[in-house]
Amino acid sequence: MIALIDANTGPLSHLNPALLFGLIILGGAFGSRLFQKLHIPQVVGCIVVGILLGDMLGIITSQTIEKLEPFTMFALGVIGFMIGSELRGDVFKKYGKQFFAILFSQGLGAFLLVVIGGSLTTWLALPAVIEGIGDLDRIYASVAMGLVLGAIASATAPAATVNVLWEYKTRGPLTAAVLAIVALDDALALLLYRGAATGAKALMGTGHESVLNATLLLLGEIVGAIFLGFLAGVLLFYLLKFVRADDKILEFALSCLLLVVGISMIPKIDPILPAMTLGITIANLMPRQSKGMFKLVGKFSPPIYISFFVLAGAHMEFGRIGFWMIVMIAVYVLCRVAGKMAGSWFGARHSGAPAVVRKYLGICLLPQAGVAIGLAILAAQLFPEKYAPLAHVVIMVVMTATFIMEIFGPMLVKVGVQKAGEVGLNVTEEDLIRTYTVKDVMDAEPTSIAQNLPLHQILEVFSTSESVYYPVIDDQSRITGIITIAAIKEMFANQDVAGWLLACDVAGPVRDKTTPDQPLEEIMEQMRRYDLENMPVVGDGDKLVGTLDYHKVLRKVGAEVLHRRKMADGIR
Repeated sequence: MIALIDANTGPLSHLNPALLFGLIILGGAFGSRLFQKLHIPQVVGCIVVGILLGDMLGIITSQTIEKLEPFTMFALGVIGFMIGSELRGDVFKKYGKQFFAILFSQGLGAFLLVVIGGSLTTWLALPAVIEGIGDLDRIYASVAMGLVLGAIASATAPAATVNVLWEYKTRGPLTAAVLAIVALDDALALLLYRGAATGAKALMGTGHESVLNATLLLLGEIVGAIFLGFLAGVLLFYLLKFVRADDKILEFALSCLLLVVGISMIPKIDPILPAMTLGITIANLMPRQSKGMFKLVGKFSPPIYISFFVLAGAHMEFGRIGFWMIVMIAVYVLCRVAGKMAGSWFGARHSGAPAVVRKYLGICLLPQAGVAIGLAILAAQLFPEKYAPLAHVVIMVVMTATFIMEIFGPMLVKVGVQKAGEVGLNVTEEDLIRTYTVKDVMDAEPTSIAQNLPLHQILEVFSTSESVYYPVIDDQSRITGIITIAAIKEMFANQDVAGWLLACDVAGPVRDKTTPDQPLEEIMEQMRRYDLENMPVVGDGDKLVGTLDYHKVLRKVGAEVLHRRKMADGIR
């Protein structure tokens, strides 16, 4: 019992992994649902739960996070894989030039502004942090600090950003640009970081590696990561040729993804790039068949996303923030935001991107997460002993800024796609059915038959209507039965009585009916279960207000999906 409340490790910090993950997923699910009810992106709720379980309650400690690194890498792999599914060849043909222009302008914009702001702030604060530092060393250390923070600032978190796009079913030029930028941004951040790290080492007198060697090493990592993802994609392509069952498809997809992540961890390469390449490869080699596979992985992944974002929130340590760190955090955040927004606008304007991309892309590229924190930890190792306080500052500044951006960044992504008019334009038939009620798709003016109508007049109604399903109503519009074409054919088998039959005589009983406010998803499931093609819709007092035709509903929903996608593709 004492071990569970040790002040050094936090209460309940020794929970076994199964119980810990149970708390993480349950807490994250509740948090995401609560924040969704408040019209705040779900990812924010998961991060807040992570802060609660980490910094406040001590259930998730830094040691726990370190032990769970393989899971974090797998989660990043799943995110990269699903991003890759969106980057098909036709998208790059249409927007490729714009993507790369914006990628470099927004990355370099954030890098340059943070280098300037970080260097000046460090130069002003350094005498109070390191006593007796010389003027020249002060300048060198300040510039080194600025270079490191600038490189880290260029990175954008794909996980939080893309999660918001998926949550709100977005589609259009802005969504395409965001997906491409966040997918490629890590490679640019790594490139900038390697150059900045080499420069920082030289300034602080600890560099022994040439710029050429550092650049070649980085390029080798990027090319190797892409090649690994491509090989895994080809392997998965051939494996999926021989399987059709959903469970086998999911097994092969996850096994190839785990191989990519596991191999990436050996040389300590970020798994997002190779996993994304795997997704791109399979999405373009099997454009039709791969859609079902990505859908399966998407259904499997929500608990993984929840756990990942809870663990991201658990990184935060508010108690270790000092005054000048607060100043540095403010400078870092403001310069990064300004650089991302100005760079995105500049790149979009000069590459001829649509207006919605120019206006709103910048606010969609602000979240930071795992890659930034990882680079901060690496950057802390660059500083020699005499600059040790700066190593601590780098980690705390990036972690706190990451927390701020992970809270407000997803909200700004939501604002951006809403302003661009792209929310809800990437829905499926199932998504629309889930949001509709019966009145949204019912035939509100059905062809009905009065119960005292003779058979020969019923036939006249048939000749002027395309329906095969006719509700029978009394003089107060209350439904009393159903007539179908099949039932009329049976009546004509007995010619002796056909002449004097009325509608009420040939109508069948009303076995199933619904109301306008019933959720469409429930009624469609009921019609599928009992093989019903039609159903009457009644209001107060059983008065007929419409009919529901199963196949017409599917056609109507399918047409709405196509309409929304055409709207998305036509947004300028």
